Amino acid sequence: MIRVLLKIFKYLLVFLVSLLILFAGAGAFLYFTADRSIPENTIPDVIPSPKDSLGTLIFGQSSLEKGAGGLWNLRLKGDPQERGLAFGQLCKSLMYKQEKAFVDQIKILVPNESYLSLLKYLTVIYNRNIQSNIEDEFRKEIYATSLGSSDEFNFIGDKYDRQLNYHAAHDLGHAMQEYMLVGCTSFAAWGKMSEDSSLVVARNFDFWVGDAFAENKLVTIMEPDSGYKFVSIGWAGMSGVLSGMNEEGLTITMNAAKSSPPIRSKTPISIIAREILQYASNIDEAFQIASKRDAFVSESLLIGSARENRAAIIEKRPQGTRLYTTKGELIVSTNHFLSDDFFSDPKSKDAVESIAGSHSEYRFRRIEELVSTYAPLSILESASILRDPDGLSGEYLGLGNEMSINQYIAHHSVIFKPIERIMWVSTSPWQLGKMIKYDLNELFNLPGSNLELLGDIPADSIQIVERASLIIKFREESKYLMEETRHKKRVSDDFSNKFISLNPNFFQTYLNLGDNYYSAGDNESAADMYKMALKLKLPSNNIKSQLENKLEKL
Repeated sequence: MIRVLLKIFKYLLVFLVSLLILFAGAGAFLYFTADRSIPENTIPDVIPSPKDSLGTLIFGQSSLEKGAGGLWNLRLKGDPQERGLAFGQLCKSLMYKQEKAFVDQIKILVPNESYLSLLKYLTVIYNRNIQSNIEDEFRKEIYATSLGSSDEFNFIGDKYDRQLNYHAAHDLGHAMQEYMLVGCTSFAAWGKMSEDSSLVVARNFDFWVGDAFAENKLVTIMEPDSGYKFVSIGWAGMSGVLSGMNEEGLTITMNAAKSSPPIRSKTPISIIAREILQYASNIDEAFQIASKRDAFVSESLLIGSARENRAAIIEKRPQGTRLYTTKGELIVSTNHFLSDDFFSDPKSKDAVESIAGSHSEYRFRRIEELVSTYAPLSILESASILRDPDGLSGEYLGLGNEMSINQYIAHHSVIFKPIERIMWVSTSPWQLGKMIKYDLNELFNLPGSNLELLGDIPADSIQIVERASLIIKFREESKYLMEETRHKKRVSDDFSNKFISLNPNFFQTYLNLGDNYYSAGDNESAADMYKMALKLKLPSNNIKSQLENKLEKL
């Protein structure tokens, strides 16, 4: 009997080793055959340094300066190579800070150095065909930009590989939106729903990879050699567009929708948005551009059009592209699709089922509630909606709940008046600081604005004073709590009481404490915390199931 078992074990071992060799060989083949070619370019052997002119950095036709509210204003001119080279050289220090903030956050999520090192190879394999899905113009720009990247992060990949992959990483964050990396909210109103009947578009861009990642917001004033001039908001190194408006008064913002983790990369959604902003002047042109590109995550692109004085949503999925319009004069976008085709598609069954009772549906209803209260909407009232932290009927959700329009994680907020070619960009903290006015008429020497008397939008000083410090402290203590949990060390009762006092109405407060107690073997206290969390407002059925499973396990 023992001999038989040993023989079986021997064959099983041989099989497993063979399987491992097969997977390793397949992985090596995919890695070494990945398209890592560099686009054709005429980069000089010696790249000149930017010149400092009274605090403004100059590189060729382009410039960088720190503007009002701490926003960085980057003006780029020329062909793809000129723009990219200027981007990388002018923003060299900002790109370093941005990449360090990103990598530091990744190290928190993936503390094991071996796994972190493995990510380099897995990322190349995953994005092995990304270059073929990005237009040559944008690849040239990204390559030239990457020359300003730091060598410190070469353990993740070569400079150009990293900059390409970071655009795809943004999409992966959207694909994982149930993990609170994103929870964007946007809306548009016109006609009777707008104070002056002209279109107003507002959005929160809730892409969070640590507060340090949002410290240096970059407003790019782009004057390309082809297409339309535009202004967009993002960060150093991001050639794609997250939020922006072009000289024709076309605006674009993006909201993640429920999406399965993709098995391979296609065209990053921010690159699709960039192409739309640079080459479309109305909703139909935007839809045509979106339709010819394959995305690998599901995304809603809210398009505002000055020419038509209305807005529509392009629903982009790996399976296809739809245009959603409304008969009314208000359109709202959170993190789910709205078209009838989506709800009737059998392939959408899981995504449709996830909408009911989700934080996306809840925020959608809250937007409708606030708009009906404020309508017709002014610019100031639109800002108030973006800053609203409460739930339906003013219900308190706890600070940072995904059910809130304002989750205190926004990289930026922006409000557009497309017909007037004016936009307002938020300053820190999150969307609570002063919103700075950018007039495209002045920036691009266009005909005069109708809103010359309307300036910056004041900060929400009450929330800054009463809540900002609490949230920052809560997140600092959360990091400590997670570290203690990782080492299976129970925090003291004194710490727990102080931690709860920082955010007593937030389910995550008790979930995190419960995990800490459980890791240290204090099952009774862990159960008490999980039960407390279940009594509070939960952003999804998935969270509820997790808590119930934890209790059942105990």
